[in-house]
Amino acid sequence: MTHSTVHGPRRTMLRKVLPTIAAASIGAAGLVGCSGGGDGDGHGAKADTADKAAGRSALSRDTKVKAKDPGLKLKTTSGEFGTKAAAAADFPTWGTRWVVHQTPDTGSASVGMINQGAAGQDRITADYQVDTGHKVCEDGSCSTYMAHITKPVNGFLSVLAVDIPQDSLPGVPVQNGGQPPKPPQTGGTRGEALQRASTWLTANGGTQVPYSQAKIWKDGYRQDCSGYVSMALGLKAPGTNTVGLTSSSITKPISLNELKPGDLLIDAAGNNNTRHVVMFEKWNDAAHTSYTSYEQRGDFGTDHATRRYGLEPGSEYKPYRPLKFTD
Repeated sequence: MTHSTVHGPRRTMLRKVLPTIAAASIGAAGLVGCSGGGDGDGHGAKADTADKAAGRSALSRDTKVKAKDPGLKLKTTSGEFGTKAAAAADFPTWGTRWVVHQTPDTGSASVGMINQGAAGQDRITADYQVDTGHKVCEDGSCSTYMAHITKPVNGFLSVLAVDIPQDSLPGVPVQNGGQPPKPPQTGGTRGEALQRASTWLTANGGTQVPYSQAKIWKDGYRQDCSGYVSMALGLKAPGTNTVGLTSSSITKPISLNELKPGDLLIDAAGNNNTRHVVMFEKWNDAAHTSYTSYEQRGDFGTDHATRRYGLEPGSEYKPYRPLKFTD
């Protein structure tokens, strides 16, 4: 049996520590975002429980391993332009000698251990989690979830080892079957891109996804305008930045009169607090005086509204067509 009877302080009984959601090793270019604003130039302000069921089962705690396990090196993911871009979340842990497993099964082989020397000494970085359907319990808290962690050891760890009030990791994608979440397909139609864009209008418990240049949404994409458009287009998570969307490998310039559903209007000038991008849906009138678009804008979040970005003389918004659309 791998359950330890020796614990560190039970911080999880208080469950006051919340995780810090972050992008794992995203470089400066990867963090560049954008802010949306009113209907003028588009530049606005900066965006801003556990199941306590009775019953206990042997869990992934181990007092038999004496030698310090060196663990495995943190994996990184190459982003669209060479930046490290794996969506991840960082969490505190509690207790001692939690086993990290080879698969999302507490009966699988050990690949390392956390908190070997002291209770709660290690923080873990998780990129996805698996609902195993098999409930395990520790100190009155129960969970069916195993987190795939990349730091300090690469493998699967019971969520019970994480010092949070939930029985699963908030903000971390859930993937049944033990495989990493699959990125959106890079192909697809204009209609599919607009459909993906519309999902963020209600993805936050029935409301829009909030805006953030630093946070990562549950699907792995940054919660700013370029992360949002990257998601809609099916680009690699966590998404390129606004300038990256103008790359010749992703889009090509077109004229305003050529705009079709799923095309983009991009202001790539200035800095991350002035640049912006919206996804065009349709013209609102025959004279092309306004259009309806999808966007992720500062101090609000996902929006589907009438806009005039790019229609004023001298506007910095320019129309672009994603290369995935061949028409």
